[in-house]
Amino acid sequence: MKQLLSPGGGTQPTKFTLCLMFAAVLLLPFATDALLGRGWVRIMDFAMLYIMLALGLNIVVGYAGLLDLGYIAFFAVGAYCYALTGSPHLALAFPLLFPDGLHLSFWLVVPLAALLAGGFGVLLGAPTLRLRGDYLAIVTLGFGEIIRIFMNNLNAPINLTNGPQGISRIDPISMAGVSLNATQEIFGIVLPSVHLYFYLFLGFAALVVFVSQRLEKSRIGRAWMAIREDEIAASSMGINTRNLKLLAFAMGAMFGGVSGTLFAGFQGFVSPESFSLMESIMVLCMVVLGGMGNIYGVILGGLLLALLPEVLRHSVVPLQQALFGKTLIDPESLRMLLFGTALIVVMLYRPAGIWPSRVRRRELETDEAAEIV
Repeated sequence: MKQLLSPGGGTQPTKFTLCLMFAAVLLLPFATDALLGRGWVRIMDFAMLYIMLALGLNIVVGYAGLLDLGYIAFFAVGAYCYALTGSPHLALAFPLLFPDGLHLSFWLVVPLAALLAGGFGVLLGAPTLRLRGDYLAIVTLGFGEIIRIFMNNLNAPINLTNGPQGISRIDPISMAGVSLNATQEIFGIVLPSVHLYFYLFLGFAALVVFVSQRLEKSRIGRAWMAIREDEIAASSMGINTRNLKLLAFAMGAMFGGVSGTLFAGFQGFVSPESFSLMESIMVLCMVVLGGMGNIYGVILGGLLLALLPEVLRHSVVPLQQALFGKTLIDPESLRMLLFGTALIVVMLYRPAGIWPSRVRRRELETDEAAEIV
């Protein structure tokens, strides 16, 4: 089938292919529910959240070339923003001001969380403007850990985050007064809660893809890529590298904040354990393995790293029982071993990622040719 080449990405699907893929995705929850069980639909819901996170990080890492190891902090900011404003918890911290909690509408909290996370993105970006490479990675890693530690300890003297116990009883997401936590019947089709959340997350993911595409093809996107390729040359051509770096951090953080809000509404509970350094590394691996700078590659990386670990988790124990009669290796340890091996293989044979952008692939080929010369 004929493929189209976009200005910033690699080989992209045609509109007809995208329509077929969209129709298949709409039917995917029903097929998965019938063949594998409803638990796998819930896993796909989390995969959608990871895709949104990966697309947000792709702006920072893939477009602007800024290595961020603390991206999960913005996810935490969005999650706790909805946890505090959409649960009775504020009644414990400020009983006189909020005797029953705040309970703001989810649709009001989403833009609020996006703006708050964007502000934290600027707060992170401002002191790191002169840093590059490993130094930038270390600073962003520290930022992510600081946010997690704050969430873990802000339970005294005022119980703002409830510490390691987390915040529960978060209001479920509702649309037009209809809660997504309950099974609904629409046009004669029965939709369980996990199906409703899947379609909601799919809509948000499609919006993130649309915004990412517009940014990639805009003057801002081309300026980000110029900074990634050679910041000194970009600055000499009149590009305001300072403001554009801050904008990259802010835009990526906003996507993370929205994803965190969805996560809190879906789970009904948040705690600092959900925002560890390992989560940041997993999201970064999704971007790198899928193909930095290519939206469709990042989506592929998000799907693979969100679904394959669960496939291994459910298949490792039965396979060992069938072969050896007992479990020799813990599933979690084997899962990380296989994940690390796959990461090494991909980096050796596909250094630009599984589905890289043409620009990124050309950059790597140029660097390799320069090293040979």
